[in-house]
Amino acid sequence: MKFNTIQKITVLLLFTLSVSAYSQENKNSSFNNTIWYAQPATKWMQALPVGNGRLGAMVFGDPQKERIQLNEDSMWSGGPDWGDARGTKEDLKEIRELIKNGEAHKADKLIVEKFSYKSTRRSHQTMGDLFINFHKDKKIENYKRTLDMDSALVEVTYTSEGNNYIEKVFSSTIDDVLVIELSTSAKDGMNFNLQLSRPKDKEHATVSVSNPANNEISMTGMVTQYGGLKYSKPFPIDYGVKFETLLKVKNNSGTITSKNGELLLRGVQKATIFIVGNTSFYYKDFKQKNRETLTLLKNQSFESLLMRHVNDYQKLYKRVDFDLEGHALDAVATDERLKKIREGADDPDMVAKLFQYGRYLLISSSRPGTNPANLQGIWNKDIEAPWNADYHLNINLQMNYWPAEVTNLSELHEPFFDLLDRVEKRGRITATKQYGIDRGAVIHHTTDLWANSWMRAEQAYWGAWIHGGGWTAQHYWEHFQYTQNKDFLKERAYPFMRSIAEFYLDWLVWDDKTQTWVSTPETSPENSYIAEDKRKAAVSFGSAMGHQIIAEVFDNVIAASKILGYNDDFIKEVKRKREKLHPGVIIGKDGRILEWNEPYDEPEKGHRHMSHLYALHPSNQITEKNTKAFEAAKKTIAYRLKYGGAGTGWSRVWMINLNARLFQKNEAEENIHKFLQISIADNMFDMHPPFQIDGNFGFTAGVAELLMQSHEGFIRILPTLPPSWKQGKINGLKARGNITVDIKWEDSVLQKLSLKSNIDQKKKIVYEGKEAVLNMISGKTYNLDKNLKIIH
Repeated sequence: MKFNTIQKITVLLLFTLSVSAYSQENKNSSFNNTIWYAQPATKWMQALPVGNGRLGAMVFGDPQKERIQLNEDSMWSGGPDWGDARGTKEDLKEIRELIKNGEAHKADKLIVEKFSYKSTRRSHQTMGDLFINFHKDKKIENYKRTLDMDSALVEVTYTSEGNNYIEKVFSSTIDDVLVIELSTSAKDGMNFNLQLSRPKDKEHATVSVSNPANNEISMTGMVTQYGGLKYSKPFPIDYGVKFETLLKVKNNSGTITSKNGELLLRGVQKATIFIVGNTSFYYKDFKQKNRETLTLLKNQSFESLLMRHVNDYQKLYKRVDFDLEGHALDAVATDERLKKIREGADDPDMVAKLFQYGRYLLISSSRPGTNPANLQGIWNKDIEAPWNADYHLNINLQMNYWPAEVTNLSELHEPFFDLLDRVEKRGRITATKQYGIDRGAVIHHTTDLWANSWMRAEQAYWGAWIHGGGWTAQHYWEHFQYTQNKDFLKERAYPFMRSIAEFYLDWLVWDDKTQTWVSTPETSPENSYIAEDKRKAAVSFGSAMGHQIIAEVFDNVIAASKILGYNDDFIKEVKRKREKLHPGVIIGKDGRILEWNEPYDEPEKGHRHMSHLYALHPSNQITEKNTKAFEAAKKTIAYRLKYGGAGTGWSRVWMINLNARLFQKNEAEENIHKFLQISIADNMFDMHPPFQIDGNFGFTAGVAELLMQSHEGFIRILPTLPPSWKQGKINGLKARGNITVDIKWEDSVLQKLSLKSNIDQKKKIVYEGKEAVLNMISGKTYNLDKNLKIIH
């Protein structure tokens, strides 16, 4: 395939010209949130994602042999049949004795041997690939591949021999279908073959392909994992979710014939390809469901399907508008812009695009009724994905949903709650059988489609952690805080939080030395400390994060009980133990917050997790009014970064969120630049490395946190505005209390603030040392100036 070299030179010239035009740009010009490229993707991390929450694809845009890699969110091996627990309460007692006697290494070993499933491999998997094989080796000119985030549409355009060629791809939620339109102005049309396939699983065929009709391809199979692991040993899994991918073509000219599972199209000027896919996880008769979906599409044109898709998608996406100006650079291909950023160029508009990209990805990988976004959203090309593309609960799944509430996508949080409600049920069994605790539920650090709650860790330092339930409980409370939905609080949030709190009540042990309730055995996620014998250890008598999470669960349960009017014996017990709970924030002699109950030295001083700063973010236990802890948090971050911390994508964006809470404008801007320079692939996916989508979501949340905060009980406006974001506006953010917030600023100074509450309430607003208190009436918009005076 040959691309016009003049085109590439033109792109570079455009970059130079557009930079010079940047300051003269019309500030009020309309713009689209589009990313684009002047060549096809040659690697998966260059392809562009589409998704309807459940059904997704990666579009390569190759004019000769197009690949559209397919995904569905329930494509998982195995089933819910691996039990719920290992070990006994006697084992827990023995481990606690070892810790008490200073035998941390024995405790590390025993906690894994007794309680853990060790390393496991049963992965979310690809649904396969659609290949569109064109017959003619065309000379390609004027090539452009775009993702329009405003309409959730990928489009490929080019010319060849004076003829236009267009490919359009979108995944519709409202019609539950992936749609591809191929068209050309060439009078003799296009000749191409359509082929569905799926990779083998350790040399085992995974699908069978057939032609149910002359214009259809059916690909059926069952997800297996012949390279599976359990207890760190080979464990071939020959069963899993059953599925069918069904493709149907509608053409306006030329011919279609079927042959050996492929479709042969000849002389076609326009063809619309429909792909539906369903699994046994959602439907007993998933093949019939596919047929029903296709039947409903029978009389729909491509244009009507696209219109329905865009209208449905924009109901979510258009709630937030963000502009940092610099749109002249839209004339430059995205990969070229990213290259310039890596070389040190400033590009605020790319920050705004990356913010909206996070929202686009969440809308595309998490809709009510689907599974939640996993480690890769829904976009996974593998049979054995990195870390199984599962649900890590020691930050990764939570980070996926950090932007849900604040960027006005609350209903997209529902799949998170659906999964965790299922895990909580199994966690009750784990608590009883494994730890001898008959109240409440425990959830460890990882789960998957089958909602297991058991411990999986080959080594204690990365998996012997019990607070998956505690951290996820925060999301239930936050969802109520933002939505003010008391039915949700009563029926879902409070029962979940109570269950986790009940477990903690019976898990804590009394420490005569400190006269406090202590959580033990504890670890600090994926980190270790230097024990007395100068060797690394993980299990400890208490950790900062553990106590911070337990304190938060207790506080939120108490707050919820007041709203719901509960004051039973359970609440009284929570209050008693909360009062004597070991503090989660202890400042060491060097002014940093301790990560464990004792001031241990760390073998990995620049560790990627900032677990002991959970109290600062995402929790609200450390705020500006806690002066000593606030300053200690700054020192803690500086120490981590001094030794190379925040090296991974998600860790860097967590740092941005922490900078936001600490009002560190310069530091936040530096971390934004580093994230863009180090962690963003050409298709804007976050590179852990390898790809993890949490960095995309955490970045979006971090940008929102820089511009508006509401975790202190009042609303802060532009608390941590980066110095280079001189001009900008953001409309549609959500503050706790169900308040919509619009902000406009010029020369880094607030120009106009608009607030609209969905309930009657009194709310304090803070900006640059100024305060205002609004008695807000539901549905009324309040406009304020830079002095927080109401604009009439």
